[in-house]
Amino acid sequence: MSLFIKRLPKPKSEVFAALDIGTSKVCCAIARAASKKNQDQASLKVAGIGYQLSKGLRGGNIIDLEALEDSILNAVHAAEQTATQNINSVYVAIPGRWAQSHRVKVEIQLSNHPVNESHLKRLLSLNRDISIPQDRQVIHMLPIGYEVDDVKGIRDPLGMIGQRLAVLLHVVTAPVGMIRNLTSCVGRCHLDIADFVVSPYASGLSTLVDDEMELGVTLIDIGAGQTSVSTFIEGNLSSLTTIPIGGANITNDIARGLAAPLVQAERLKTLYGTLIASSSDDRESIMVAQMGESIHDYSHQIPKGLLVHIIKSRIEEIFELIINKVQAHEIDPLAFQRIVITGGTSQLQGIREMATQYFGRQVRLGSPNGLSGTIDLIQSPSFSTCAGLLQYAFQDFESNQSTALSMNTSSFWKRMNGWIKHNF
Repeated sequence: MSLFIKRLPKPKSEVFAALDIGTSKVCCAIARAASKKNQDQASLKVAGIGYQLSKGLRGGNIIDLEALEDSILNAVHAAEQTATQNINSVYVAIPGRWAQSHRVKVEIQLSNHPVNESHLKRLLSLNRDISIPQDRQVIHMLPIGYEVDDVKGIRDPLGMIGQRLAVLLHVVTAPVGMIRNLTSCVGRCHLDIADFVVSPYASGLSTLVDDEMELGVTLIDIGAGQTSVSTFIEGNLSSLTTIPIGGANITNDIARGLAAPLVQAERLKTLYGTLIASSSDDRESIMVAQMGESIHDYSHQIPKGLLVHIIKSRIEEIFELIINKVQAHEIDPLAFQRIVITGGTSQLQGIREMATQYFGRQVRLGSPNGLSGTIDLIQSPSFSTCAGLLQYAFQDFESNQSTALSMNTSSFWKRMNGWIKHNF
């Protein structure tokens, strides 16, 4: 019996839709392929975006399908209205907390024949014997590197001659139950799922440049409910892990520490949140509404330094947990030489400087690239996952367009990844 839920063929339309169902928000974005007059122009033009608060989720789990359905419907409706375009299918992000990495090596004998696409298909057929738990579904199967005889690190083995061909695969899986619930919920919104993409991979597609992905980079995506840490090297996603702490934990810390309502705590974080301590922080006061009082009744004063301390303590905890994962070899030390931080919480003032000091590495802030449009939100780090979904969709479109003309291995594995999900 197949583990995989059958999906429709990839859309051939030049209109793409993305759906990011996060802990704090549901985001739907619609984009069209842009006509490129030169190489510097973006390949996608965002036509519409819809945002709604996430409802029906708790700790990343669906606890109320009807409430989540309402959030998705409202986000999709807002995006369709802005874009003046109805959609039938979407690319859906899988939260990093549900993804698991599996590294698998398979090999075949070449008998001194040149490598061709049939050999790559034979490698793939061996993957039927991969020991993947029955309760998990393959989301991505990405080649990390090929070997021909004793030569390792080969990017494209087509045409090479040898006795043995091997490939190291990064297989990313997610729970079957969660996939089925998401499929059901999206289906109740009268939408088909074109494909699933793990959110750390999507964020990497939108925020990282080619040189970073080639030489090695670690992407830290600090969302509301979690922090995902993914590494890319030699152009591929090589590992991913998550930390169950994010921006929502900072908001809760502020609410508890200042006895303030959650709405007020989020406002304080957004307006005054910073990681740069100042000598005047203890002298500068912030007016805070107490829990149970009207948000317009600011009856309590707290020093700004207290707010800075609360925020900084939680970010330090996140960074410390990342260091622990590096020491436990869950993060490739080579890829950890360069760090990119993205996600909504990356907009905290001073986070780049703090990360540079804490990790002792080159750090930059990542925002979506490769997109155009008049909507300011497309440049925000909080839009990274949605932007990556759109770019993944566009790559699918280009891959389908060039299938008959292309024989390169990246195109091959793109097609095979879809074949796996339908037939594995």
